[in-house]
Amino acid sequence: MGEAQKCRVLIVEDEAAISILMEDMLLDLGIEIVGPASRLDPGLQLACEADLEAAILDINIGGVESYPVADVLHSRQIPVIFATGYGSSVLPERFKSRQTLHKPFDQHHFRQTLYTALAKNPCEIRAD
Repeated sequence: MGEAQKCRVLIVEDEAAISILMEDMLLDLGIEIVGPASRLDPGLQLACEADLEAAILDINIGGVESYPVADVLHSRQIPVIFATGYGSSVLPERFKSRQTLHKPFDQHHFRQTLYTALAKNPCEIRAD
């Protein structure tokens, strides 16, 4: 029986400290990082072209909403997790059912949210 493929997760986040925190948490889970993108255009390009199992998107990227990236990922049936300090009430109706990480978040909440988003995916996540 073959090994499961390594999960690949896109990060679109404009705050360097938060991006680095997410990268560290993903690496601890054995997940390959795509990006990170700190602006909308590179995030859109990666959303269109990269091989992904999930994405974590800051809602506000340098004053621009990341919803166009989420729309592309939705069309590709790639799970999206929104990371926000505003709460899920700011999400447009079409994204209300998406996973949300409320900033600041801890490692446990990050891990649980990611597990839920990737539950139907055969990629490998380190359990410890």
